[in-house]
Amino acid sequence: MKVLIADDSVVSRRLLEAMLRKWDYEVIVACDGAEAWEVLQRPDSPRLAILDWMMPGLSGPEVCRKVRERAGNVYTYILLLTSRNEREDLIEGMEAGADDYITKPFDQHELKVRLGPGRRIVELEDQLLTVQKELELQATRDSLTGLWNRHSILEILDRELSRAIREVIPLGVAMGDLDRFKNVNDTYGHIAGDSVLSQVAGRMNDCVRPYDAVGRYGGEEFLIILPGCDEAAVEGYGERIRQEIERAPMQTPDGDLHITASFGVASLPRGREATAEELIRLADRAMYRAKEAGRNRVMLATEGVRWEVTTALRELSAERSGSD
Repeated sequence: MKVLIADDSVVSRRLLEAMLRKWDYEVIVACDGAEAWEVLQRPDSPRLAILDWMMPGLSGPEVCRKVRERAGNVYTYILLLTSRNEREDLIEGMEAGADDYITKPFDQHELKVRLGPGRRIVELEDQLLTVQKELELQATRDSLTGLWNRHSILEILDRELSRAIREVIPLGVAMGDLDRFKNVNDTYGHIAGDSVLSQVAGRMNDCVRPYDAVGRYGGEEFLIILPGCDEAAVEGYGERIRQEIERAPMQTPDGDLHITASFGVASLPRGREATAEELIRLADRAMYRAKEAGRNRVMLATEGVRWEVTTALRELSAERSGSD
């Protein structure tokens, strides 16, 4: 574990460094308070710090205050090294944000014991952060494919839609569905089906940009959010993903399976407004047209007709009336 030593005394620094290295710490040395603060601002800064109280540039308590005022997710355990032993001085140091203190001249065994709680606190925090990340993944990711789950992909769509309208940029949406996927589960079983879904997810991710989003919308349906994509661009992405899925068989425990997918794509043009539901419905309808036309193809929601939200709303209203 890394530990920072900040002391303007060469003798004290060397003594501390020798002891800490003997205890298997990775030691980083600073000669004054300003250098210590610079080290503690680095992304890979030590999580343990031993700061002398009196130093040029910044004192130990001043460095403590700066560390505690800094926003961040990780904690730095700070031990103050001081020749002061008055009650008021110790209170001042602890109020500045120090976790513990040790008075000079110090005993090496006492130093080792006082560093122990700091090391345990840092290790426990690392464990908690790991658990927190795992819980966040469980809450936002589909457990099988690793893609965004339905709730998360819809949140992303809402966010990107608001940004597209605000910044007057296009937004592309693609809805994909694996062709005849029920036959895979019925014939080869769900283990093979799960393997296919995982591999399809990987191929989709390989086709999009880092700031695009791919989510499992439900079952074998996928929703892809493509910021900045007009009709031509979103259609091109849909075709690229379709070809990648078809390119090679999916390897499963029951053998290689040839899988295809149908896609419906839509784009919100610059300066237009729509809801997430309307965009999804347009892409979804286009996808079903792709299914009806023979599967394994990409259909654009407009089919060459200029995209108008008012027209789309009328069509949606007519669909709802017809279904009633």
